[in-house]
Formats: sequence, C-alpha cells, structure tokens
Amino acid sequence: MRHEQDEFADFYRASRDSCLKAVTAVTGDRQVAEELLAEAFTRAWMSWGKVRRHAAPRAWVVRTALNLGVSWWRRRRREVPLADHDAAAPAALGGGVDPALLAALRRLPARQREVLALRIFLDLDTETTAKVIGIAPGTVMAHLSRAMAALRRDLPPAKTNTSTTEVIR
Repeated sequence: MRHEQDEFADFYRASRDSCLKAVTAVTGDRQVAEELLAEAFTRAWMSWGKVRRHAAPRAWVVRTALNLGVSWWRRRRREVPLADHDAAAPAALGGGVDPALLAALRRLPARQREVLALRIFLDLDTETTAKVIGIAPGTVMAHLSRAMAALRRDLPPAKTNTSTTEVIR
C-alpha cells in the first residue's frame, strides 16, 4: 500500500500543473479547473490500479475532470444565473496560461479546446488524443488545424508573449 501511495504522490506532483493548464484552457476558469481536478485526482487515487495502467494517465485525469464539469453543468442548466456573479474574474483565469490566450481559447468550439488541451498542454500524440476523446485521428487533426488557425488569427504576433507564441506555433 505504501508503494502505491508513493507512486500516486509522484504522479500527482508530476502531473498537476500540466493537467491544471489543460483543464483551465477548456473551462476558461482556473478556480473551476482546480475544483474539477481535485475531484478527478481523488477518483484517480480511488482507482489507481486501473489508472496507472492506462495508456495516458494524465489524459484520464483531464478527461475525468472535464466529464465532471459537464455533469455539473447538466445538473444546473435550469438554474437562472444572477447577472454576472458567476463570471470568472480576469485574475482567476491564470494557471500559468496567458490571459489573452485563454480569451482566444474561450472563443473556440469545445471540441477544439479539448483537442488543444490534450495535444498541446499534455503533449499527447494524435492517436492517444483520439482514443481519450473518442473520435477518429483524422478528426483530431482537423480540429487541431482549425483551432491553431483561429488562434493565429486572434493572437497577432505583436500581442503575443513567449508562452503564447510557444502554444500557437
């Protein structure tokens, strides 16, 4: 049991930041991403025997976090929001991701954000990304191409910094 705890602790330390960036990129809100990831890592620990044998354990955590977000939204979709009280504050978006990049990511369709999060922030290959999302590898490439083109349009070189430039190239 102690070995499994140490193994999971190492996995958590090595994966937390990249998973947080990926989920923040998709959700557009760091606080929401942190909450979703906390639950996803809890579930990963509870199923660690299965998760550690997964082809891409970090992708399992990110996919679980995103699925939790969808479940949360579905339970609350009939609720009426109170003006802009639920809107994310610009300072809350961080997570090591450029705010201009996050704004551009929020304008992309959800599937394109997911593909970017897995391909760029988690550095997964096309095949693994396709398996995690449940789409064909060619579809992953199409979404990635369209998303990158949109980011290049939205983020002109004069307004990009080093971290943004690295992501969209």
